[in-house]
Amino acid sequence: MRSSLSPVTMKDQLTLYVFVAVLFVVGVVFGVLMVEALTLEQQQNLSQDVRQYVQLLQAGSLPDEAQSFWDRFLFHSKWMLLLWLLGITVVGVPFVLALDFLKGALVGFAIGTLISQHAWKGVLFSLVSIAPPNLIAIPALMMTSVAALTFSMYVIKNRLLQRKGTLGPQVLTYTSTALLMLLLLAGAALVEAYLSPIMMSWVTPLLDAPDPLGQGGKV
Repeated sequence: MRSSLSPVTMKDQLTLYVFVAVLFVVGVVFGVLMVEALTLEQQQNLSQDVRQYVQLLQAGSLPDEAQSFWDRFLFHSKWMLLLWLLGITVVGVPFVLALDFLKGALVGFAIGTLISQHAWKGVLFSLVSIAPPNLIAIPALMMTSVAALTFSMYVIKNRLLQRKGTLGPQVLTYTSTALLMLLLLAGAALVEAYLSPIMMSWVTPLLDAPDPLGQGGKV
């Protein structure tokens, strides 16, 4: 049933979710392909950075968990604030979609880098390092993006074209959704700071171990 306050039906909502999800997936593919487009020197630099991180992890020299949590939560908060601001301005909606694509590209680039350097071991490392926090963060960002698109559609149709309805409830709903998703991002930061390092410590010994299949990663 169509709400009197919003021009967006359940079918429209589903379409928006599918669109944002496809955009994210395209970004992931683009990020993976970016790794292959790097020069040999750039790939070697990335390999060295990954190896240094693995060595720090094995030595237990990573930053304090609490500090890591606040760093990641601050990063997620800035991303969420940017999404909210772009949505509330309406004209910034194209940049909301650009951020969804960029998030996918960043995830794809990280996964592609690990796979490029460590083959199947990189897939395993991705599952314990990149996947856990992003299983929370990505849905939260997608829901916020859809909320931004929904809000913008309401403003364009009900306020700019037809001059009807009130804007206050829509702003409140949109802002409440963003704040709720921010709580989910806090959960993602907790996973990234406390759980992921433990899981990565289980897998890191495999990265330096000989590959029985003869398909070890590049160095």
